[in-house]
Amino acid sequence: MTDSPLNITEYDYPLPDERIARFPLPQRDQSKLLLYGNGTIAEEKFSEIDRFIPQNSLLVFNNTRVIRARLVFYKESGPRIEIFCLQPVGGYGQTGGNTTWKCLIGNAKKWKSGTLSLTAEEQGEKVTLTALRGEPAGDAHFIHFSWDKPEMPFEQVLEAMGRIPLPPYLKREDEPSDAERYQTIYARFNGSVAAPTAGLHFTPEVLKNLEDKNCSFDYITLHVGAGTFKPVSEEDARNHQMHEEELIAGRGFLLRLLQNLENCVIPVGTTSMRSLESLYWLGVQIIHGKDPENGFYISQWEPYQQTVNIPAAEAIQAILDFLKLKNLSSISGFTGIMIVPGYSFRICKALITNFHQPQSTLLLLVAAFIGNDWKKVYQFALDQNFRFLSYGDSCFLMPQAGCHKK
Repeated sequence: MTDSPLNITEYDYPLPDERIARFPLPQRDQSKLLLYGNGTIAEEKFSEIDRFIPQNSLLVFNNTRVIRARLVFYKESGPRIEIFCLQPVGGYGQTGGNTTWKCLIGNAKKWKSGTLSLTAEEQGEKVTLTALRGEPAGDAHFIHFSWDKPEMPFEQVLEAMGRIPLPPYLKREDEPSDAERYQTIYARFNGSVAAPTAGLHFTPEVLKNLEDKNCSFDYITLHVGAGTFKPVSEEDARNHQMHEEELIAGRGFLLRLLQNLENCVIPVGTTSMRSLESLYWLGVQIIHGKDPENGFYISQWEPYQQTVNIPAAEAIQAILDFLKLKNLSSISGFTGIMIVPGYSFRICKALITNFHQPQSTLLLLVAAFIGNDWKKVYQFALDQNFRFLSYGDSCFLMPQAGCHKK
């Protein structure tokens, strides 16, 4: 970890409850856009973002898809039990009528034993799901699910019975419109319990305008976990336990990234930024002799425990060489990387993101990227009535040391 204490109270700001966007705007790309570059701050519309992104930039999107992770059961005696599905044991796409997931349990004290049952209709057929509480796993539990349509994948059962896992700070139940709006237009692979919200602003028109500017796009997959909302409760943030998330990168994406390292690589969202920087450290692991064939792991403080001067191109090429050697089309593993002030960015030159909670790991990441100017950025957003958090407005951060228009 970093040598100096990381006092989380230094990464605080006043966020009035009324400034939290409870619902999205009617049109995705009509949110405000805060521009930060070379120490200056301005306000624009997100629909105009193509005017400010350098030509030939590579935008990296996280194409994870939010699952309906919240299951609400009622015991026969009356108590409401909520099961929040975090991660499957054995991967997604399971059929056969039973599966085990790591889950959080709401009102767990009222469910000591016995099975819970829920029935819904899916494609004209009734499906019944049962849940049996298993052994604990930290602050979560393993839950054993069974359903009476064994040919149906469990994600389809969730689609029929589950609810959209809105962030807790929205303080409301999900509504039918959230099924579309709490999902990016390019979401593809099931796995997240929180949306990569910077991508919620993008529309086909915005993407077309960027293409006309000779910008390119590509996709990685980071399945966002509930830990993204976990507050930093330790006064010294170095004692915070970072959550781990599954990261998948294809060979084609890595090749495009390698070809664009001299251009402006712009992650769309903090999840994409953590993914890109994690890939650098994966390349370093491979260069140092680690074999990630059975999955890789980037630990929370790994980037801070060594002095590394390996160029980004060399690190990404090492992953590509490994994939070629093993005849693999993609690589997957887990990252728990925590990006805090003092981190040296290896891949990312700019960042598109939303406005994050006070004293959060996401705000620490922003502070690592633009330094103490994060305070000016957030004060400007507060003064100019920007909307905050997941359904709020956006900002484009391009530090002086980052990209320049071409």
